[in-house]
Amino acid sequence: MTQNAIIVGGGIAGLAAALSLHEVGVEVTVFESVPEVKPLGVGINLLPHAVRELDALGLLDTLEATAITPTTLAYFAAGGQLIWDEPRGRAAGYRWPQLSIHRGLLQVALHEAAVARLGADRVLTGRHLINIEHIDDGARATFERRDGTSGVETRDAAIIIAADGIHSTVRHRRHPNEGMPLWNGALLWRGAVEHTPILDGRTMVWAGHPDQKFVAYPIEDLADGRQLINFIAEYRTDDRQLMEREDWNRVGNFDDFGPRFDDWNFDWLDIPRLLRSAPGTFVFPMVDRNPLDSWTEGRVTLIGDAAHPMYPIGSNGASQGILDARVLAGCIAQHRTDPDLALAVYESVRRPPTSAIVLANRGLGPEMPMKLVHERAPHGFDNIDDVISREEILDVTDGYRRTAGFALEALASGVSLIDGDYSYLRAT
Repeated sequence: MTQNAIIVGGGIAGLAAALSLHEVGVEVTVFESVPEVKPLGVGINLLPHAVRELDALGLLDTLEATAITPTTLAYFAAGGQLIWDEPRGRAAGYRWPQLSIHRGLLQVALHEAAVARLGADRVLTGRHLINIEHIDDGARATFERRDGTSGVETRDAAIIIAADGIHSTVRHRRHPNEGMPLWNGALLWRGAVEHTPILDGRTMVWAGHPDQKFVAYPIEDLADGRQLINFIAEYRTDDRQLMEREDWNRVGNFDDFGPRFDDWNFDWLDIPRLLRSAPGTFVFPMVDRNPLDSWTEGRVTLIGDAAHPMYPIGSNGASQGILDARVLAGCIAQHRTDPDLALAVYESVRRPPTSAIVLANRGLGPEMPMKLVHERAPHGFDNIDDVISREEILDVTDGYRRTAGFALEALASGVSLIDGDYSYLRAT
C-alpha cells in the first residue's frame, strides 16, 4: 500500500511531485539539501503540456501574473536575417500558454504552494541525503542535517523519489562509474537585463548556429515600459578549463564571451550593447547524461534531471520534470495497493519518451534548420527559400513537437496526465 512517500530534492520536479502526490492522497515529505530556498537562476520556458499540469494544480493564475506568455518564436541567421518564425502557446491554438518566467520565481511559487498544502513540517530544508537502503515494504533514507543543527535523520517510506538533479546522489550510488555529465563543447553565459522590448515584446529570439548562438526572450514586463530580458550567449570551445561543474550561481566573465559578439549588431537588436548593459552573467557548460536502461530499483525511482538530464534545447528540461511528476502521481493513484507496479508503469510511460528527447537534443532538436542554413549560406542570403524550404523546416520542428509530447493534437483533450489511464500494465 502506497501510504507515504519521500522526495529527495526540492527543485521544480520534486515540488511538482510533492503537490501531485498530495493531490491523490499520499502523505509526502520533501527533503531539500540547501538550508534556505532562494529565487536563484535565470529564465526558463514552460511548454503548454507542462502548463496544463500546473493549471490542474491551481497555479496558472499565480504564474501567469508574473510570467510572459510569448506568442512567437523566431529563428535568425548569424547576420540577423530571419530564417523562419512560428506561433507559440495560445497563439498557436493551444488551450494553455507557453510561459517564460524566472526560474527562481517558479521555484518559490511551487515551494510556497507545497508549504501551504502539505504543511511546513513536510517541506524540510537543510537535509542532505547520505544513504538509501531497501527495506521490507519500502525504502529508508538517511540525511545529514545542514539546517543549523547537527547529526543525522532517518526516515522510512513506501516509495522514495529521487529528484536531486543532474548530480543525483541516488543515481550515483546506483551507477557509480557513470562519471561526470557529458559535455558537448558548448558554454552558455546566461543573464537577465532590463531592456526595451525586442521586436513586439512577445517574441523569443534564436540567432546564429550551433558553434555560436544568441537567445533572448522577455520574462517580465516592467513598470517603465521596459522588460526584463533573459539572454543566453553561447559558443563552442575546446577550453576544458572553462568547463567546470554547472552551478546556478557560477559567475561568468564578460571577457570570455562578450567580444565574440561584437559584430552581432542587427537592425532590430544591438546585441553587443545588450550584453554590455547586463549586470552580470552565470556560465554553464552544455551537458547531459546518457539515457538509462532503468530508473527504478526496489521502491526507489528517479524523476526530472536525476532521471533524464538533457541539453537546454527546445525548452524541455523543467517541462519534462513536471510531466514526470504528474504521471508518477497518476500511476500511484491507480495502483495504490501495488507500489511496485505503480513504479513499473511510471517508468514504462516516461522513460522511453524522455530518452528520445535526450537524443533528439543531441541532434540539435528544433534548431537543426539553423545549422543547415549556416552550412548552406554562411555569409547570409537574399531569399531564405533559396537556402531551405518551409517543408524542410516543418519536418524538423513538427517532428520535435511530437517527440517532446507537445504537438497540438496531443493536448486537444485537455485531460491532465494525473487522470490518464495507467491500468494497461496491470496484468504484465
